[in-house]
Amino acid sequence: MARIKLLEKNDVEPMAADLYQKAEDSVGRVLNLFKVLAHSPKILRDWNRLGTTLLVKGEISRKLLELAIIRVGEINQAPYELAAHRMIGLECGISQEQIDDLGDWQGSQHFDELERAILQYTDEVSRDIRVSDDAFNKLRQHFSEKQMVEITVTIGYYHMVCRFLEPMQVDMEKA
Repeated sequence: MARIKLLEKNDVEPMAADLYQKAEDSVGRVLNLFKVLAHSPKILRDWNRLGTTLLVKGEISRKLLELAIIRVGEINQAPYELAAHRMIGLECGISQEQIDDLGDWQGSQHFDELERAILQYTDEVSRDIRVSDDAFNKLRQHFSEKQMVEITVTIGYYHMVCRFLEPMQVDMEKA
């Protein structure tokens, strides 16, 4: 159970209510993550803007982004993030075998060269912050400078998501 009250639409300021309506119109519900963030409507607004930009308005395939996001969720041991993005990952073309093998992706035969480059980069950003030339250059072979910014910000953003969800103990939405 979340440590902070989940705000419903009638409990929030107008700015948050507008975002709730957009969420309901686009995906049919408001995520519990947003119901906690709504305590600070401006943070909710900007959080949502950045997340939407990363996932919808970038140049990198959603499948590759989801591999990185799920890996971030694993590294952070964030059940909400993992449950949500494993489902999204399957919808974006990640195989169940890949999801099952992400914990030991280095030993798996289910990832191609580009996917391995994304996962190595994600691991190094996540664990070391500074990335080896090897990891950077493997990824850079496939991506433009703009795309390198996008993937790096996506990894950082989802660490922020996990670092919010876990201390707040936000539960997944009920089906």
